Amino acid sequence: MGAFQHQFHPTSLREYDIRGIVGQTLGPEDAFAIGRCFGTVVVRSGGRRLAVGYDGRLSSPMLEERLVAGLSACGLQVLRIGCCPTPMLYYAAYALETDGAVMVTGSHNPPDYNGFKAMVGRKPFFGQQIRALGAMAAAGDVVPEAEGSAETVDLAEAYVARILQDFDGGRGLSAVWDPGNGSGGVIARMLADRLPGRHVVINGEIDGRFPNHHPDPTVPRNLEQLIAKVRELGADLGIAFDGDADRIGVVDGQGRMLFGDQLLIVLARDLLRQRPGATIIADVKASQVLFDEIARAGGVPLMWKTGHSLIKQKMAETGAPLAGEMSGHIFYADRWYGFDDALYAAVRLLGVLGRSDQSLAQMHDALPRMLNTPELRFDCPEERKFAVVREVAARLAAAGARVQDVDGVRVLTEDGWWLLRASNTQAVLVARVEARTPEGLERLKAELAAQLAASGLERPDFSGQNAGH
Repeated sequence: MGAFQHQFHPTSLREYDIRGIVGQTLGPEDAFAIGRCFGTVVVRSGGRRLAVGYDGRLSSPMLEERLVAGLSACGLQVLRIGCCPTPMLYYAAYALETDGAVMVTGSHNPPDYNGFKAMVGRKPFFGQQIRALGAMAAAGDVVPEAEGSAETVDLAEAYVARILQDFDGGRGLSAVWDPGNGSGGVIARMLADRLPGRHVVINGEIDGRFPNHHPDPTVPRNLEQLIAKVRELGADLGIAFDGDADRIGVVDGQGRMLFGDQLLIVLARDLLRQRPGATIIADVKASQVLFDEIARAGGVPLMWKTGHSLIKQKMAETGAPLAGEMSGHIFYADRWYGFDDALYAAVRLLGVLGRSDQSLAQMHDALPRMLNTPELRFDCPEERKFAVVREVAARLAAAGARVQDVDGVRVLTEDGWWLLRASNTQAVLVARVEARTPEGLERLKAELAAQLAASGLERPDFSGQNAGH
C-alpha cells in the first residue's frame, strides 16, 4: 500500500464537489491526496488517461500542480488543459476520449475558496463516491506508486469551433458578455469575435480577485454593470457567467433579468419545434409556469431534484435533450454532450433569437406573470434538516395536501405552491413560494411558516423577498 495516508478536513468532501477555504480547510496536501485517491478509483476501473483543468483563482495553479502530481503517482497519463472554464474540461473528456476529468474550481464562491469537480468516464463523480475518498485517504487505500506522465494540451480553438458549429441564428444580434473576471473570459472573447452581430465583452480579464463584482449571475446586484452596458449600447441582451462558466445569467434589452426557469422556457419552446414530444427537465425550484409552458409547447415536463450531478444523471436516463436549474445550469444533449455549459447555452440562445421575429424583451413580456420569492435560505442544524422535511411531509400527508415529493416537499394549492427542501451542501433549509396574487402569496407564506413553527423553527425572513417574474 505504500506510506501514503491523509486526513481531509471534515467539511471539505461535499455532495457534488470537494470544497474549502484555501489555507484553512483545503491546501496542497489535500490536492495531492485527491489525485492519489481519485487516481486510484480511475485505475481500478481500468482507466489510464485523465484531463485536468483549473479556473482563474489565485490558488488554482498551485492546487492543480499537486493534483497532477498525485494522479501521476498512480501511473496515469494526465492531459493538462490549463486555465479554462469547467465545461471546456468536460468537453476535453469527450474530445480527447479520456477516462475521466478533474477541474480545480471554486465556482462562484468567495476568492479565498477553491475546490474540485470530477467525472469518471462520462459520468459525474459525486455523493457517496466523493465521501469514499475520505475513507481511502485515511486508510492509505491507494494503488502502489507508479510513474505516470503529464502533457499540456491547448483545446481552446477546438472547443470554440465546436460550439460555433451549433450556432444557427439567421441574423446577428448585439450582445454584451460579462464573464465576471472568471475563467470563461478568454473563450467568451473568442466567441464574441467570431459571432455575427455586435458583441462587447466586459470584465473579460481572468482575475481571481474578482475586482468588479462577485461572479454569481443569479444575484441581481452582480448584474448591475452588465445592465448599465446593455442600456448604454441599446443591445438586444446581456449574458453573464459564474466564476467557472458552467452557469449563465441573462438580461433582456431593457436590462431585466431572466431567471433560470424563464430562460429555459425560451430555449425549450424553440427546441420543441424541432423535437416535438421531447422530455425537458427542470429542478423543483422552477416556476409552475415553466412546466405548464413546456406542456403547452408539446413537450413532456419532468420535475427533478436540484443538483447538477443529479440532473445530468436523469437526462442520461430519460434521453431528455434539454434541462435546466434555477441556479443557471443549462444542459443541452441536443447536438451537444449533456453537460452544463453556459458558453454553449449562450450561443444556442443567440441562435434562437436570431431566428425569431421577436426580441428577448418581447418574449419576456409575453410570459405569464407570477409573484414569487427568490430562494429563501435559513439555518437549520445538519442533523435536523432532513428530519424537519420528513415531519412536514407527514403532517401534509395527514392533512390530505397535494404534494410533489421528488426533492423535499412542493405543496400545490389553489393559490400556487410552496417548496421546502434540505440543502445537500449546507446546514440550511431552502424554501420558495409562488402565487398568482399578492393575497395568495401571503397565504402560502403563512402556511409555510406554520409548518416550520410546528417543527420548532422560526418564521423565515420574507422581508424584501418578493420578486415578480
